Amino acid sequence: MPALETIQIELGFEAPDFTLLEVKSNTQQSLSDVKGEKATVMMFICNHCPFVKHINAELSQIAKDYADKGVAFVAICSNDGDKYTDDNPTNLKAQAEAHDFTFPYFYDESQEVAKAYKAVCTPDFSIFTSDLKCAYRGQLDDSRPGNGKPVTGKDIRAALDAIIAGEEVPSPQLPSIGCSIKWRGEAPY
Repeated sequence: MPALETIQIELGFEAPDFTLLEVKSNTQQSLSDVKGEKATVMMFICNHCPFVKHINAELSQIAKDYADKGVAFVAICSNDGDKYTDDNPTNLKAQAEAHDFTFPYFYDESQEVAKAYKAVCTPDFSIFTSDLKCAYRGQLDDSRPGNGKPVTGKDIRAALDAIIAGEEVPSPQLPSIGCSIKWRGEAPY
């Protein structure tokens, strides 16, 4: 299957609430438990996708770089963990430990959260302001497996810097590209 791009939808939508299994602590947590004071980065990722494997180190680093700036990073895996066992909660926890993810990592078994956020690929990023309104929906940066460009997180870093400074998020917002979410049954879009 070819790579998919983030669905571009009008910015300003409110982050849908959720309560999901956080795989590192094996507890149920909600968006209100993990949202950031100034911004919340919602990342739909997984363990087996080469696009995500390509950026795991930067995801870990960027979350650490912004931890003391009121920014929360939230990872969600919505893949069918029964068919794609690399993406079951046990293996997601191993991924988080291997890459020193300091952020919560949720398993969306029903896939309802991915549908609510209109996530289609891994990775799929949205950034929400302190009032949980979407200000950015796009790529981490322009690095992809095999294209030779360094993984820097420049697009998300620029968006976060603007939000923290109370400025407009830079445009254009280029879509993220990655593997399709592995749906249980037919894809919703």
